[in-house]
Amino acid sequence: MCLDCKDFLNDGSKILDLGCGSGIVGKEFQKYFGTKLIGIDIRDQRVEKIPFRVFNGFSLPFPENSFDAVLMNYVLHHAKDPLSLLKEAKRVSKNKIIIYEDLAEGLLSKIICKIHGASFDYLFQKNKGKNNNFKKNEEWKKTFENLNLKMLFEKRCSSVFNPLEKKLFILEKKC
Repeated sequence: MCLDCKDFLNDGSKILDLGCGSGIVGKEFQKYFGTKLIGIDIRDQRVEKIPFRVFNGFSLPFPENSFDAVLMNYVLHHAKDPLSLLKEAKRVSKNKIIIYEDLAEGLLSKIICKIHGASFDYLFQKNKGKNNNFKKNEEWKKTFENLNLKMLFEKRCSSVFNPLEKKLFILEKKC
């Protein structure tokens, strides 16, 4: 993931790991880029020691343009309101938003997304599968455009060993 983003992040960047979960990915970004990183999530489930804050899942407790970049690693499909969360990411980012997301493309991916969403929400979020906001690639692109976010880079991240359609989107705020 760090290699995917190396052309878009500067060493020492200030990054918000939005929906950081265990903190493992954020910690890797912190080491690779020498970033000033803060993790934030709706509950503390960290296994890595990174600076952390809890938030309500809707409003980020930071002023506008607080971070050089916001990282959202397989988060949007679990959000109660992914559009609002993207707006908040845009608000607190000076420029870049990095999104890794599962896509509901094709029958197999749709089935896997439904199972993943329901089981994750039930087992980890304790909300019985209410937040399954999996979208198709073109739906995400339209959402980004509607939010005035410019696509800088996109990459398919799926493999033969994991048939679930996965995608990296690197976005920037349009002037």
